[in-house]
Amino acid sequence: MQIQFEESASKGAFYIAENGSRLAEMTFSKAGDSMIIIDHTDVSDALRGKGAGKQLVSAAVDYARKNNIKILPLCPFAKSVFEKVKEFQDVLS
Repeated sequence: MQIQFEESASKGAFYIAENGSRLAEMTFSKAGDSMIIIDHTDVSDALRGKGAGKQLVSAAVDYARKNNIKILPLCPFAKSVFEKVKEFQDVLS
């Protein structure tokens, strides 16, 4: 699974696409230049149980570290991943 990324001036997404359709997506809003707020994660039934959601969170963590920004996970799924994976917690707001 390859994680793709898109962003605009105020929003963005990490996603997994296959044959032109998104099978998994995690969206965020930008809060200034120093924080993103993860607001939604959705994984299709085709990818359930394959760790796709966790991979999306991991991609967001990598992005935050590279860009020296913090993450506020409002999405319940993303929040649960941050609670379980201690190595990701350095980027939490």
